[in-house]
Amino acid sequence: MQARAQVPALATVPGLSGTIIVTNKAPSTATIIDAASGRILKTLPTGTGPHEIVVTSHGRTAIVSDYGAQTAGRTLTIIDLTALQVARTVDLGTYRRPHGLVVLPGDSLVAVTSEASRHVVLVRIASGTIAKTIPTQHDGSHMVGVAADGVRAWTGDMRTNTISEFDLTAGTYKRSISVPATPEAINVTPDGGEIWVGSNATGTISVVDASTGTLSTAAEGFGWPYRVRFSPDATLVLMPDLRREELRFIDRATRTELQRLPLGGAGPQGITGALGGRVALLSLSTQGRVAVIDVATRRVVGAIAAGETPDGVVWIGRAIRP
Repeated sequence: MQARAQVPALATVPGLSGTIIVTNKAPSTATIIDAASGRILKTLPTGTGPHEIVVTSHGRTAIVSDYGAQTAGRTLTIIDLTALQVARTVDLGTYRRPHGLVVLPGDSLVAVTSEASRHVVLVRIASGTIAKTIPTQHDGSHMVGVAADGVRAWTGDMRTNTISEFDLTAGTYKRSISVPATPEAINVTPDGGEIWVGSNATGTISVVDASTGTLSTAAEGFGWPYRVRFSPDATLVLMPDLRREELRFIDRATRTELQRLPLGGAGPQGITGALGGRVALLSLSTQGRVAVIDVATRRVVGAIAAGETPDGVVWIGRAIRP
């Protein structure tokens, strides 16, 4: 039997600071939370079915992908974190089912997957206009990972069992590589050397060498490897398993599993880092909370209330004073 989640019912966590922003899928909102006090500063409307969220490096703007529900979404919600309000809604037109997001270096562009139209779309954050579109040439391009230089990007193509590489500067498709079935979770090491991919159908974690295209297995036995999160120094990999309801810690170099943190009944989904990677924040979709995890001790030290069915989560280091 799956262990129940050991998540303390704390409103605040000592030492935690800054601001947390969480997307809530069912009510189609984003909740902005003061991390130190656990106080909800504002809950803002988004497009239908907000899934992923990213934030610019200066921490003043958040971008939400409005994936939709039964009807495909086609918008991004841009949030002004200083004013605590929606700055604009970006209509992507025919580029429907926006999902995976990465802010590119310089904070002027965000890359977003359009799953329904099979594109990666580059959107100007300040104006909401489309700068470039790149066909993925494969079905189900759901998430996107980008190297630190902002040039090379990879998508997981869930319905063709591939990952695809793009040159974002040139706006070109480069190649695709076959991987185990239904690749959803994907991330790229900062140097662009490795692509880590989670397979929903096989429960395996694969690593692709970007230079050779060689594929190897890093971990197995997942139920639903929901996301891949690297520590800031890329030595540690954190992977929430939504179906088995646990968080795995994996040493990247040796591919050794260090620990599994049980979260039964919590529904772990989105994950991000805080305080230089010393803390991980993990959305708990069935509890409407965000777990605060001490990465060094690999234990949950508290939880903060969010909205209903939270998914994407980000953190900024500055506190916002309304």
